Amino acid sequence: MLKRTGKVLQIASTYMGTIVGAGFATGQEILQFFTRFGYWGSLTIAIATAMFIWLGSKMMLISSEIQAKSYEDLNKALFGEKYGRWISHFMLIVLLGVTAVMLAGAGTIFYENWNISYQAGLLITIAACYFLLRKGMKAILTVNAIVVPLMLLFTVIVMIDTFHTPGAGRFISLHSDHSVWAAWASPFLYTAFNLSMSQAVLVPLGAEIRDRKTIILGSWVGGIGIGFMLLAGHIALSVHMPGIQQYAIPMGGIAKQLGQTVQFIYVFLIFAEIFTTLIADIYGLTLQLQERLKWSRSMLTILVLLCCFVASQIGFGPLLSTLYPIFGLVSLGWLYLIIRKRMTEIKT
Repeated sequence: MLKRTGKVLQIASTYMGTIVGAGFATGQEILQFFTRFGYWGSLTIAIATAMFIWLGSKMMLISSEIQAKSYEDLNKALFGEKYGRWISHFMLIVLLGVTAVMLAGAGTIFYENWNISYQAGLLITIAACYFLLRKGMKAILTVNAIVVPLMLLFTVIVMIDTFHTPGAGRFISLHSDHSVWAAWASPFLYTAFNLSMSQAVLVPLGAEIRDRKTIILGSWVGGIGIGFMLLAGHIALSVHMPGIQQYAIPMGGIAKQLGQTVQFIYVFLIFAEIFTTLIADIYGLTLQLQERLKWSRSMLTILVLLCCFVASQIGFGPLLSTLYPIFGLVSLGWLYLIIRKRMTEIKT
């Protein structure tokens, strides 16, 4: 029983740590996909949470069933040899773009909060990634097991502080000029993008876990945790709308109000959450590239980090606002196909 509980928490923390990346932890994703739509945000967050529980579980169960070595194995099982390969090619490009966003987010934190230059922040993050990734999946699980509970704790602190702030109930009454159709499309775009990106880690993780019940429980705990953090961020950001939109890292701006010590810890946790997703994406990319190129893992890690360093010169804000909506839209096709696919079709 204790062993299963440990595995459930391990799956949940890795799931949450993979989803809570640069856009989520900084508040930009919550702002773009939920808060800017006003009071509709809370309802659409509930939809996104349900989809994270259901489809995250389905993805890991299929991976466990077919013993997938990488996300290309999953896509081939879902969509056939030909289309699965093309989808994996596209995911490879998307993952590179998302990883560049993560790296740019880390550099922005160094610059905006710690008075360290953007370029130096990128290089420090790259060095840390390289040395950690030499330990493989074990490093990813360990980092998430430490960072995710701390992030949850500070999310609770921010939420409690928000409820003591005038206008704490604005998330219920906040109006928006954006289309209602855009608001209702946002949870599907958001879930599609994040789940398709999380393949890089959830597929090999699911393949390692043989127990069906453990995977399902882990997905429930992880999905609910993601939903809670989404809602907490949405409530906090709603209080400070529309002014909070000017920040590259909105949650960092809110943390300033909690005092210098708390702000430093919270900003460090934002960096840590970005870092967990960064190493997860790079790990998935190197697994995929290794199957194709047969190069050493170390060489591929250096190559991916170099590509992301070059792309991150564009900057965090422009990368996130341009790439995420496009990738989210294209990922809807992947979401539709995985929803439609039955488990019995995979097994036969």
